[in-house]
Amino acid sequence: MKKFLFVFITLISSSIISFSQTSSYDQHDAFAPMFYPSYGDEVRTASGNAGPKYWQNSADYKINATLDDANNTITGSVMISYKNNSPEKLPFVWLQLDQNIYKEDSRSVAATAITGGRWANRDFDGGYNIKSVKVISGGKEENADYLISDTRMQIKLAKAIRANGDSVQFKIDYSFPIPQYGTDRMGRLQTKNGWIYEIAQWYPRMCVFDNVLGWNTLPYLGQGEFYLEYGNIEYSITTSAKLIVVGSGELQNPSEVLTAEQIKRLKQAKESDKTVIIRSESEVTDPASRPAKDKLTWKFKITNARDVAFAASTAFVWDAARINLPSGKKSLAMSVYPVESAKDKGWKRGTEFVKGAIEHYSKQWFEFPYPVATNVAGNVNGMEYPGIVFCSSGAEGGNLWGVTSHEFGHTWFPMIVGSNERKYPWMDEGFNTFINSVADKAFNNGEFENKNVDRHRFGRFLFGANAESIMTVPDVTSGNNLGINAYFKPGLGLELLREEILGKDRFDAAFRYYINNWAYKHPTPWDFFHAMDNAAGESLDWFWRGWFFYNWKLDQAVKGVDYVENDSTKGSIITILNLEKLPMPVTVEIKQANGKTGRVNLPVEIWQHGSIWKFHYASTDKITEVTIDPDKRLPDVDESNNTWKSN
Repeated sequence: MKKFLFVFITLISSSIISFSQTSSYDQHDAFAPMFYPSYGDEVRTASGNAGPKYWQNSADYKINATLDDANNTITGSVMISYKNNSPEKLPFVWLQLDQNIYKEDSRSVAATAITGGRWANRDFDGGYNIKSVKVISGGKEENADYLISDTRMQIKLAKAIRANGDSVQFKIDYSFPIPQYGTDRMGRLQTKNGWIYEIAQWYPRMCVFDNVLGWNTLPYLGQGEFYLEYGNIEYSITTSAKLIVVGSGELQNPSEVLTAEQIKRLKQAKESDKTVIIRSESEVTDPASRPAKDKLTWKFKITNARDVAFAASTAFVWDAARINLPSGKKSLAMSVYPVESAKDKGWKRGTEFVKGAIEHYSKQWFEFPYPVATNVAGNVNGMEYPGIVFCSSGAEGGNLWGVTSHEFGHTWFPMIVGSNERKYPWMDEGFNTFINSVADKAFNNGEFENKNVDRHRFGRFLFGANAESIMTVPDVTSGNNLGINAYFKPGLGLELLREEILGKDRFDAAFRYYINNWAYKHPTPWDFFHAMDNAAGESLDWFWRGWFFYNWKLDQAVKGVDYVENDSTKGSIITILNLEKLPMPVTVEIKQANGKTGRVNLPVEIWQHGSIWKFHYASTDKITEVTIDPDKRLPDVDESNNTWKSN
């Protein structure tokens, strides 16, 4: 008994609390030497750039379509000019027929649980009616040999498209019924003044052929989005003159489809930083707000884009304002919404939000490339297309800002940086979630910023028992995990890189390097990792490995304090631990009995030596408290061991 008491008193006097904690950390796994699966080459370089022999194919579209608002159908004809820039000939091509997700015998319907879900649409039998497919080559038009498989169509060519610049044209006539609920990406909403149509995935589109997988032909099942080639797109929409139509790109014939007053107001909006009403609430039911005709054809054009979408309604209130871009160019922000959404905290601020988001992203990352940015209120909760987005008609305040900022943030990922959404949703949703968080701080002096962030609580749901890797194909990802895997965790990862690992200046420069290198191209995850490593001057493979490829947890802890020569006035030795598999840089706050408080920042390299690290601190009095990650900046899974207190 006396011996035990002596040992206990000795431990207390030396201010050591010894406790047994088992660590699963292994520096050989975290800092393993081999990360990249192959060396860079002349197509995709090790510096994270498109190499001198990089290539991608292109697709130009000319579409003539009719929206039948009596029968809720689209009938169209599309001419596709496809150019093969690859170094190999193509004996066949693949196209996407995404409307076929709504066929009762589609793979999506078959793979949807009987309980339903976000992508289910069991009470609607739709899909494409392909009326004819023609191949036009050398001025000759011939019937195509084609095969439709679910949401893909293969066209077999009698004469292969030659390598290095040969081209061919396809003409496809089609129609489809418009679903009321279009898997949360398109559809139609009934309002008191008529239907609002939000039309997307509305024409056959070329699949991407690249040097990574060849033809990218994953079927459209709902959870995975899109991967598309760039090109110039011209399209016309013929419909009832009662409807107002807005779409991707710039309206080419305003004098034919708008009133003289609306044209005048649009001109005013292009010169105004304040929102200008183009069609007021009272004018929605005024026949004079539309040309006195039966049918009208709206013509649009957009260049160097991967897709187009449009919206149409008799119910639209319409307003607009100027967007000021860093180069001195101007663009136009617009919002269209029903009178039910015309609230001071709601869609009356819609154009203000569009303008604020795009001006910020353009200054911070890369300039907005389109002449018009249109926000549409409807039954789609949030979906993005080049120059136009669909947002919930019921959104207000911070929710409306958030969805507007997010959907227009997609202009940068994946509209400008054209990653493969169907395989790597985090490269658009996650990157966009990150830039949204930066925009929240910037817009209107942080009006909608979440200022009280406690990342310790994030660890509790990021690394749960059913967690999946970020590098999981979206259609394989559990529906409950999609928001974490595709949006939150990769977005948080970029925040950690920016704020805790690289610092804002280095991160921002590296991220811009990636965006500029891959604007209007098709990067892979490896291209992103290479770009960030090279531009930031850091080997970040430990982070890519632990955060993106595995579900490695983070648990940093303070073990205890020793004094130099057992004298608190001569300095102290503080021992910290890394108990889980993910390493991170360390911030430690130290409080002394004399009231002084100091901090020590340690790089991630301390964990290259194992799970235990000791460091010297120039204390001059007894240490009363040591806290690791005092500001709760890291998603630490167990904050109970983050603080040591003297007894």
